[in-house]
Amino acid sequence: MSNPTFFGHPRGLATLFFTEMWERFTFYGMRSLLVLFMTAAVVGGNPGLGLTEGQANAIYGLYLSCVYLFSLPGGWVADRLTGQRNAVIAGGTIIALGNFLLATGNRTLFFLGLVVIVLGVGLLKPNISAMVGKLYDGLPSGQRDAGFSIFYMGINVGAVMAPLLVGTIGEKISWQVGFAGAGVLMLLGLVQFHVMRATLPPSADDASAKTPAERRNAWTALGIGLGLFAALVASAALGLFDLEPVALAEKVGVAIVIIAAFFFGYVFLFGKLSSDEAKRVSVILVLFFGAATFFMGFELAGSTFNLFARDFTDRSAFGSFFSDGQHPASWYQSLNPLFVVAFSPVFAALWVQLGRRNLEPSIPAKFALGLIQMGLGFVVIAYAAHIVVTGGDGTKVLPVWLLLTYLLHTFGELCLSPIGLSAVTKLAPPRFVSQMMGTWFAGTALGNLLSGLIAGHLGADDIASAPHRYLMIFALALTLGLLMAIMAKPIKRLMGNVR
Repeated sequence: MSNPTFFGHPRGLATLFFTEMWERFTFYGMRSLLVLFMTAAVVGGNPGLGLTEGQANAIYGLYLSCVYLFSLPGGWVADRLTGQRNAVIAGGTIIALGNFLLATGNRTLFFLGLVVIVLGVGLLKPNISAMVGKLYDGLPSGQRDAGFSIFYMGINVGAVMAPLLVGTIGEKISWQVGFAGAGVLMLLGLVQFHVMRATLPPSADDASAKTPAERRNAWTALGIGLGLFAALVASAALGLFDLEPVALAEKVGVAIVIIAAFFFGYVFLFGKLSSDEAKRVSVILVLFFGAATFFMGFELAGSTFNLFARDFTDRSAFGSFFSDGQHPASWYQSLNPLFVVAFSPVFAALWVQLGRRNLEPSIPAKFALGLIQMGLGFVVIAYAAHIVVTGGDGTKVLPVWLLLTYLLHTFGELCLSPIGLSAVTKLAPPRFVSQMMGTWFAGTALGNLLSGLIAGHLGADDIASAPHRYLMIFALALTLGLLMAIMAKPIKRLMGNVR
């Protein structure tokens, strides 16, 4: 273990912090443009794809869900074959390639680029988080949670910068140049990761397939999986089955639930779990559904809230710097990560101080707080939508409504997301840690997919129903949050000595 040199934490945290920062710069830069580009008109100085809001939001949800869903096979590849460090290098390289495909301007290559990015993030995302967990083996639980909160701040430093730079370039100059810039920054993150690789724990190179026969079987399974995936993509490109985005998103949602059920069933039945391990895995299952509900609402940021900023928010501030008198709608995508950067140290210090006084809320209690605060954000945006509906055509609201919504969602995120990442690394049996991290992202995937489907009913064409639908999301989040709070003590008992 390295001596603590990065904000009192192991040196490897700095390596992973900056790698994830640039990967998230790439991801959030592209994310800030995705729905705006797909819904932009196909004619004009900066043409887009001309899709309807419903189609674009469904594709957005599909893309995000697949990004996180592929964390499950990405974790398996690292656990069985490559080790986590090599998986991160391969994933980052593939992500950069995908962004360069987006930048070609070719419609077919654009969608192929989304598929490529899905594969890259699936390799990188669960394994870099799992390596953070390895840095804290043998250290106090509170320090691990604080380390994940700092790591989460690194994610959001990149996410703050990306919409301001990539979003401005994409909206005001060229979508393609914006996508290419995101790819270049991913390559920068890989260089940093390679240079600082010695700070990572040696176990980051471990893989469970040790014998030649085990490795041969694992590589064969991977080859078959990639072959089937390539055949599926080729069939779609050739038009052999219906690619209507909304219908496809609904089918993928069912598939995610089936995959999660199969994986958890396999682990419970054939994973040779001890009694304590089985109880802890059952807690991960509960967190899976909590994460799905949270991100169902939270990820409306890149779709519905992005379009709300474009269509119904007064963007005249700083408008004199732009020819159309409006600052980019994508700028609002920086609010959430900006708040995370500002408040992550506060929450990290809060958990440590409460832990020293034996007052720190349990993991399910933190989840309850996260869900309730996310729900309250929808009360705010519902009122803003009500102002738009009652104000008549052309009514726009002040940016403060989006600002307050993002602030409440950020507080909810800081209670739930970094805590969930940390909890999975503590609760998962060591031999399943990367794959269990994949299940956390599968829950995120399900939430993102549902978010895309919901967003299709919350655009400019259906603004009249938006206040009611926002309040329905609030009611769901509040109900589940209160249920999680009520069940906190029984869930805590299942966790055993994990805190």
